[in-house]
Amino acid sequence: MSKTSNINRVDGFAKVTGSATYSAEYKTPGVVYACLVGSTIAKGKIKTIDTKKAEWAPGVLAVITHLNVDKPIGYQKEKDKHNFGRPLQIFKDNSVLYYDQPIAMVIADTFERMQYAASLIKADYIKEEHSTELHKAAEKEKKVETDKGNDYHRGEHDGYKNAEVVLETEYTIPTEVHNPMELANIIAKWEGNKPILYTKSQGVEGTRRSVAGVFGVPAEDVEVTSEYLGGAFGMGLHTWPYEIAALIGAKKLNRPVKLVLHREQMFTNVGFRPYTIQKMGLGATKAGKLTGLTHEAVAMTSSYEDFMEGTVNMSRFIYDSPNVSTRYRIVPLDTCTPIWMRGPGEATGSFALECAMDEMAYKLNLDPIEFRKINYAEKDLEQNKPWSSKYLLECYEGGMERIGWKNRKNEPGSVKEGNWLVGYGMGTGTFGCYRSPTSVKAKFSADGNLILQCSVNDMGPGTATMMTAIGAEITGLPAENVIVEMGKSGLPKGPTQGGSATTSSVGSAVHDSCNLLVSKILGLASETQTFKGTAVTDLTFANGVISSKNNSKTVSLASLIAANKLEDFAVENQSKGNEEMKKYSIYSFSVHFVKVLVNPNLGKIRLAHVVSCADIGTVINQKTSAGQMFGGAVGGIGMGLMEALEIDHRFGRPINNNFADYHVPVNADIEKQEVFFVNKKDPISNPMGTKGLGETALVGMAPAIANAVFNATGKRVRDLPITLDKIIETAKV
Repeated sequence: MSKTSNINRVDGFAKVTGSATYSAEYKTPGVVYACLVGSTIAKGKIKTIDTKKAEWAPGVLAVITHLNVDKPIGYQKEKDKHNFGRPLQIFKDNSVLYYDQPIAMVIADTFERMQYAASLIKADYIKEEHSTELHKAAEKEKKVETDKGNDYHRGEHDGYKNAEVVLETEYTIPTEVHNPMELANIIAKWEGNKPILYTKSQGVEGTRRSVAGVFGVPAEDVEVTSEYLGGAFGMGLHTWPYEIAALIGAKKLNRPVKLVLHREQMFTNVGFRPYTIQKMGLGATKAGKLTGLTHEAVAMTSSYEDFMEGTVNMSRFIYDSPNVSTRYRIVPLDTCTPIWMRGPGEATGSFALECAMDEMAYKLNLDPIEFRKINYAEKDLEQNKPWSSKYLLECYEGGMERIGWKNRKNEPGSVKEGNWLVGYGMGTGTFGCYRSPTSVKAKFSADGNLILQCSVNDMGPGTATMMTAIGAEITGLPAENVIVEMGKSGLPKGPTQGGSATTSSVGSAVHDSCNLLVSKILGLASETQTFKGTAVTDLTFANGVISSKNNSKTVSLASLIAANKLEDFAVENQSKGNEEMKKYSIYSFSVHFVKVLVNPNLGKIRLAHVVSCADIGTVINQKTSAGQMFGGAVGGIGMGLMEALEIDHRFGRPINNNFADYHVPVNADIEKQEVFFVNKKDPISNPMGTKGLGETALVGMAPAIANAVFNATGKRVRDLPITLDKIIETAKV
C-alpha cells in the first residue's frame, strides 16, 4: 500500500470536532427518556414491587415491570439445551439472578423527571443464598457441552509429569470491566411492526438477527444504525437486555425511547472478563526442550447463560511439544454473563502460559527468549498444518534490540538504576486470522469520488481509514476523494467487528469490488470515440483520469460518467475465503517487551519502556495500525497492574464500580512506548496479504509485565493485578 500507508484517520476530524454522531445523539422527534432500576440483592424473588409513587410522579409515561410487561414472542421459545446464546429475558418473571439486574424501567418526558421517578420505586424480596466467589464454588464446575468445550490431547495425557524438570503453578485473573468512555445506550422506536434502533453495537447484522428473534419479525425489517462507537472492547458483541427493554417501552408507548446506562450499571449489566483460575504443568529436558504441557482453566459464567472463551487455545500450538493437554471448565455464579473483554480468552491464557514459560526458563537457567527459540514451532502441531507465514523470530530479534535486552541479567535483582531495581520481561501473543463473507458496493459518483458502502461499523481501530486506503490504492484516487458509508442496515452486509477479522473480511471485499469497478470503467472507456480501437489492457486509470499507454489521449472519469448519463457507476461484490486457505494455519503473532523500575521499599512499579511488535502481514496503514498496537498494550498494562472488580461477596455486589476506585492506565503510567511491525505479506490470508491485529495487540502484555517484575525483584506474582502490596510483602520465589 505504497501511496496510502500513512494516511490520517478519515473520521478524525469528525470525532475531535464533535460532528460525529453517536447512537444516543441522534435527533429524534418526540423522544422520551428511560432508565432501569436494578435489584438490591444478588439472588431471590421479587416479593412485592411498589411503583405507584413513580407512576404518579410528574411527567411519567410508564413504569414497566414483570407484572405488566408485554412479553415479546421470543420469550416463549424453548431454552437451548446447551444454554448458549440465551441472554437474560428482561422482566420475564420475578426472578432475581444477579445484583443490579433490572427489575423496572421508568419512562418519562424529561431526563430529570425520569431519574426522580426511578428513585421512588421500592421492592421487597425473598432472598436466596447467592454465590459470587469462584474459589468457593469450584464444586459446581462443569464442562461446556459443545465441540469447542472438549478437552484436547496430543501425545500422552499430562505427559509433562514424566519430564526431567517439572513445573506446576497456578495463576488467577480477576474480573475486569471494559469501561469505555461512551456509556451503553440506545434510541428505540417502531414504525408499524418494524423496529428501528440507534444503538451501540459492534455488529449491525448481528443486532438485526437478535432483535428479530426476540420480537418475531424478519431480520430485514429491523433497522439498525451504529456508525460511531466511543469504545466497545467486546461489550458491543452482545444484544443486551437494556436494548430489548427500550424496544419494549417504545412499542408500548408508540414513541421513541432513549435509554442510557449510568456508569455503575456498566460494571454489572454489559459483561466483563470472567474471573479465571489457571493451572499450568510444564515438563522439559535439562537442555530446555519441552516434553509436555498441560493447561487447565476454570472460569466463571452466569447462572442463566453459559459463556466460554479460548483461554487454553494458545497452549495447543504456540510451542513445539509432543505432549499437550488442555481442559476448560465453567462455574455458574450469580452475576451477569461475562463477555469477550478488550482481547479474547487468549489474553487470559497467555498470562498463565507465558509466565510459566518464564518460570521454567529460570528453573533451567536459560534466557527466556532462548528457551522459546529452543521450542519454536515450525508448524501448527494442533492442526498438523504449515503456517501461512510466521515471522515471530523477527519480532523477538527486533524487540530485544529496541528494549535493550542485552542489559538483562538472569539473576533477579542484579540490575539497578540508582535506588530502583531494573527488570526486563517479555510475553508472546497470537490470535487466529479469520475471513467472513462480506459484501461491499463500490461506485464512482458523478463528481468523480469513489463511494464505498458496507454495513460494518468502526468501534475505533480505523475501519473507514483502512477501506479508504485500499480503495485509494486500487483506483489511484487521492484519499480525500474516497467516501465511506457504513454502520447502517440496508447497506451491503458486513461482518461483526470482532475477532480481528474486519480488515481481512471487509478489506478483501473493498479490494475485489474496486478492482472490478476499475475493470468495468476501463471497459466503458474503451468503447468511447477517444479510445476506439484501443484494448482495455492498454488503458490505465489513476487520479480520476483514464489514459492510453500508447498515446497521450485521456478522458476524465467525471466526463465519462456524464457522457453515459450514469449518475452512479456501481459494482457490488461479495468476497470470501477460498479452499487454499484451509490447507494452512493462519495466525498473527506478537511480542511485548517491558522494562520496569521497581522501588523495593515502596513497591512502586514504573514502566520505563514498552516495546510492542507484531507479525500481521502487510500493514495497510501505519498510523492506525500503530494506534491499535499502542492501545492494545495499554489495555494489557491495565490488566497487569491495576484492574480488578472487587466484589463484596456477602451481598454479591461490586464495591469499586466507578472511575475513582476502578483504576485504568493513563498516559502518565507509561514513560516510553514503541511499536514496530515485521510488515511482510502473508501469501494466503487474503488479497492484500494482511493478518488481524486488534486482538493480538493485547495478548502477551500482562505476562511481560509480571516477568519483568520478577526479573527486577525475584518475587513472582501469579494473581493479577500486580499491586504494591504484593511486591513489598515477604514472598517465596
